[in-house]
Amino acid sequence: MATFCGRLGRQMILVACVGVLAGCTANAIPDFAAKPFEPFNREDAVAIALREWRLFGSLVEDGTPPATPTEKLERAPGLWERVGEYWWLGLGPGKRESRWTGKHDETGHVFPPGDDETYAWSAAFISYVMRIAGAGDRFPYAPNHATYVNAAASGRSPILKAQAPESYAPKPGDLLCHGREWAAGLRFGDLPTAYLWPGHCAIVVARQGGMLSVVGGNEDDAVTLRHVVTQADGSLQSVAAPAAEPTQWPIAIEVLYDAETDAD
Repeated sequence: MATFCGRLGRQMILVACVGVLAGCTANAIPDFAAKPFEPFNREDAVAIALREWRLFGSLVEDGTPPATPTEKLERAPGLWERVGEYWWLGLGPGKRESRWTGKHDETGHVFPPGDDETYAWSAAFISYVMRIAGAGDRFPYAPNHATYVNAAASGRSPILKAQAPESYAPKPGDLLCHGREWAAGLRFGDLPTAYLWPGHCAIVVARQGGMLSVVGGNEDDAVTLRHVVTQADGSLQSVAAPAAEPTQWPIAIEVLYDAETDAD
């Protein structure tokens, strides 16, 4: 009987330990963001994006040549882990991509620098910013931009609203998006789509003097800032990055924050 009770006790302890670990995994999102401690606000979202930009060296990408593979900041010590945090916290635990880093796949193996397109993390970066700013379950966290852009266009997210670029002046905290590769011709009128498409989005961090400053992840393998010229009314029709080839941002996503700033 004593042997049986001892074995039963050990089994109960093991089950309890597994339960605790499972709970830790389920609660991987910090309480200050999950509850959240402060209202989901524009000021915090912008500050979080700028903090990450400074972490990667405050790079400004207005037409300078892209980095070579030997200069990939996403693989640098201290930064590949940060990209891993974008994946883990942005998407949440349980997804294959959540275990990726700036240079590792989900098994922990280092992938070749030339394969990094497979592990593109720009959508994870936006998801991370929204998550840490306190969007909660209202934002469609995803490894691709098309998921939340389509949600914004179809009314499936209570905090996102797709806007036509010729009739909307983006504000700090909003998102600018465009298609890439075979989806480069994607326009606002094509939304929502019944399929996923390759794209890119950046968060507006400043608006001043007919120009927007936007911060995006996985731009030249880093978090970078670029400038976007607006028209006189602040809209985005036919805008271009200075000193670069014309870059269309045909989709604006208005983010409906609960507040403009922290409560205090």
